[in-house]
Amino acid sequence: MPAMRQIVLDTETTGLSAEGGDRIIEIGCVELMARKLTGNNKHFYLNPERESHEDALKVHGISNEFLRDKPKFAGVADELLEYLAGAEIIIHNAAFDVSFLNRELELLGRPAFTSYVGQITDTLAMAKDVYPGKRNSLDALCDRLGVDNSSRTLHGALLDAELLADVYINLTRGQDALLIDLGASDTVGGIVTRVDLTAFTLPVLLASDQEAAAHEEVLKQLDKASGGKTLWRMEPFSRMA
Repeated sequence: MPAMRQIVLDTETTGLSAEGGDRIIEIGCVELMARKLTGNNKHFYLNPERESHEDALKVHGISNEFLRDKPKFAGVADELLEYLAGAEIIIHNAAFDVSFLNRELELLGRPAFTSYVGQITDTLAMAKDVYPGKRNSLDALCDRLGVDNSSRTLHGALLDAELLADVYINLTRGQDALLIDLGASDTVGGIVTRVDLTAFTLPVLLASDQEAAAHEEVLKQLDKASGGKTLWRMEPFSRMA
């Protein structure tokens, strides 16, 4: 089974509340195939038909004047949804971006965002599981995982999506480190779900005399340090040996 396309997505908005009337002003998408960047990205600036809040302007720095001649969401919706169709969408704090995408689709009389994509993966939720109790903002994760974010002076949807792609790859690097590449195995998203091991004969490697002697010496030292109370020296365990 081929790996599902992964699209790392980020948005910038006029404010923090889709329900309160805030709108999307920028969408950045970065494609991954087999956990590698393909260069097949999408980027849109949008006319939100309203002005950005002052606090939002400080975050993204995209002026109201710059957006006035940009297309409205309705003008890019078909291209965006065709690009995202069936893919796994990776978003940091997915609830925020999805709420805005749902609102834009609702204004067009279209179904919710999840009906167009394969699944949604929230890297903020993943990071909280891996680093509980720590700061897990995109900047914090870049610092922790060695992703260079020195060019991120302001938030930008495409730049943030590119950074998040690197963060996601580093955050999930250990998940496939022990996989065996077997043509007949079943895989989902690069993760082996079933492997027939009946064809494999595992060799039995016996310790050499030198290794056995070194092991016995370590056991003696542990036994001495515990005052002769190690479990393997107790009589019932000796009989079982």
